[in-house]
Amino acid sequence: MMIQILNSKIERAVTTKVNFNQDEGFLIDKKLIDAAKLRQFQKVEIYNLNNGNRFSTFVIEGTDGEISVNGAAARLVQKGDLLIIASYVHLDEKDAESHQPKIVFVDENNKIVIKEENDWN
Repeated sequence: MMIQILNSKIERAVTTKVNFNQDEGFLIDKKLIDAAKLRQFQKVEIYNLNNGNRFSTFVIEGTDGEISVNGAAARLVQKGDLLIIASYVHLDEKDAESHQPKIVFVDENNKIVIKEENDWN
């Protein structure tokens, strides 16, 4: 049986821009994309720590420090909101037992402060 499990997450990213008029998508600093093992146009789940809103969108490479929410999803976020950006993967149960998600912690400028592979046991 296949199950969906956390693959990576960026913890407490700060929204730098909200743009209602730009096409859909979610611009993320390239360094954060690489650290979290994300891919351009990959689906991600966004959890807004300020207001509890949750939504899904897709990754677009942004500029240094950028976390920009665009299109309809921009109505769910304000500049300065703290976000969790999560990606998931489908694994069979056997592979899921040994899977360790990539967790990336950032500071108030969206710079990586800790990158680790957690032991969730």
